[in-house]
Amino acid sequence: MSAALYSPQKAKSPPLADAILGELLQRIYDGRLAQGDPINEAVIAEEFGVSRGPVREAVRRLQGIQLITREPYLKARVVTLTQEGARELFEMRMALEGVACRLAAQRMTEDEINDLLRELEQDRQRTLAGKSAKSTTKAFDFHERIVRGSRNSRIVDALCGDMYHLLRMYRRRSSAVPERKSQAYAEHWQIVRALRARDGELAESLMRAHVLRADEHLFTSLPLIASDTAAQRRA
Repeated sequence: MSAALYSPQKAKSPPLADAILGELLQRIYDGRLAQGDPINEAVIAEEFGVSRGPVREAVRRLQGIQLITREPYLKARVVTLTQEGARELFEMRMALEGVACRLAAQRMTEDEINDLLRELEQDRQRTLAGKSAKSTTKAFDFHERIVRGSRNSRIVDALCGDMYHLLRMYRRRSSAVPERKSQAYAEHWQIVRALRARDGELAESLMRAHVLRADEHLFTSLPLIASDTAAQRRA
């Protein structure tokens, strides 16, 4: 999903703040701004050749979607992923994405499912070739497509709104190891098969299992920072 599309209060924000927000989001996603890194508004403003105002607005909005934290008398920092936070988000994903997948099996059109399968394969080929989507092309997001295919606006709002950005941080972390990427593709393909068969019960079961495996992989292969350790780092 694009940063601009899912930025809070997009219609009221100045263009410069939108541009800075999008760039900061990308840096957080790809790790150039790592967990716990301080956010220096003056340095960012100088880099973009702008005043502090748009930078401050972008940082404020990043706080609003929980990617940046700012505590009294401390610098703003990129949020630190904790075990507790990851567990809660994955539990929410398992429940809501499972239901969304069941609904999508009933409500997505044949063309939508065929497009999903085609783009899934194209994305796999790009990954194998070590390529990324062109900057002018919206990145393929398998989970977003299925959530939107549920045609349930409340589920879409919960998973594709502001919370999406935090979810993406965890999802990117869980798929950082090459073996998991291969496994995830195979799981995605099985889910699409269930969608094409219009088997909502199977589609929900497969999605829940897929999210659970991502959760387990995250905690076994890429241990996160415990909540008490994160608190000590902020001290």
